Amino acid sequence: MAKEIIQTDQAPKALGPYSQAVKVNGLIFTSGQLGINPATGELAEGAVNQAEQAFRNLSAVLEEAGSGLDKIIKATVFFKDLNQFAAVNEVYATHFSSDFPARSAFQVAKLPLDAEIEIEVIAEA
Repeated sequence: MAKEIIQTDQAPKALGPYSQAVKVNGLIFTSGQLGINPATGELAEGAVNQAEQAFRNLSAVLEEAGSGLDKIIKATVFFKDLNQFAAVNEVYATHFSSDFPARSAFQVAKLPLDAEIEIEVIAEA
């Protein structure tokens, strides 16, 4: 079981001692992606924009691993405020049209950089 560390400059650098993703046994496990623009290092404004940027970041990480959003098996969405669920769900729906991945969503006490949204996924390689 050899693991491959996935790293791309098309997504924000890790904020700590972890990898953007790890590929092992045909699966890709991403770290949570915030709505940070990798070019500026700035967090997007508001939950909807952060969710959209998080998906762009996830897409870049998955692409680097030879996969894509269409190969996501499971997604976990962390919310600062679960009242943003419907609005973020609209963004989420633009990235999946069928064969939807399994998903969990949680409201958490605090996210890094005081972000509104964080999304992590497991995808097929």
